[in-house]
Amino acid sequence: MYDFALQRPQSLNEAIEALSAEGAEVLAGGQTLIPTLKNRLASPDVLVSIGGISELQGVSETDGTVSIKAGTTHGVVAATVESYPALASLAGNIGDPAVRNRGTIGGSLANNDPSACYPAAALASNASITTNKRTISASDFFMGLFETSLDEGELITQVDFPVPDAANYQKFDQPASRFALVGVFVAKYGNDVRVAVTGASEDGVFRWSEAESALASNFSSSAIDGLEVDSEGMIEDIHGSKSYRANLVKVMTKRAVAAC
Repeated sequence: MYDFALQRPQSLNEAIEALSAEGAEVLAGGQTLIPTLKNRLASPDVLVSIGGISELQGVSETDGTVSIKAGTTHGVVAATVESYPALASLAGNIGDPAVRNRGTIGGSLANNDPSACYPAAALASNASITTNKRTISASDFFMGLFETSLDEGELITQVDFPVPDAANYQKFDQPASRFALVGVFVAKYGNDVRVAVTGASEDGVFRWSEAESALASNFSSSAIDGLEVDSEGMIEDIHGSKSYRANLVKVMTKRAVAAC
């Protein structure tokens, strides 16, 4: 690692002020940032740790919405969210216990790793992502690989998930990292069905619109049978080819619908 200063603000206002300094970077759970620092791929002058800010912690469930503060860990989401079982299940299967007890929902969404699980849940649920400046619809938040609509110095404070009538998340994971080779989150809100896919595309998380249309007319796994996913633009690496991932999108979607 390179040398850096560490600040531990105790309030959101203090954190925002600290992040306004040149060369400052936020440290949430550190599940991506710390390995990046160890490999000398980043060299911030100041790390602003937000783990001790109580106003960024906690889960509440009211009026058909699950509200999660940005600093809440995956483990807490898994243990406390009751009205949205698919979301709790997703959180409980991220990484391993060490990751779930340190990683945060805000950090995951802000990082927008192309194989992370939370972006699929947020996009399928059309979650509202609140920052210190504004509220952003999930549909407008994710901009590509590791890219979001967050401005410099903007900090996620809360994520609100409307609870669907039915939902399920299916992940085909890479055994060593437990990141998704392909993960599909299906959420049904009345006649509206949203299908969000992570781990598959070179452009990051996306919605499979053809599947959404088919499922809106016939919400059953058989509705997916006649569909095909274009392999162009899919990720290809040592774990799977483009066509392999394209096929997994279809397989995971069928499983998610069947499990709803």
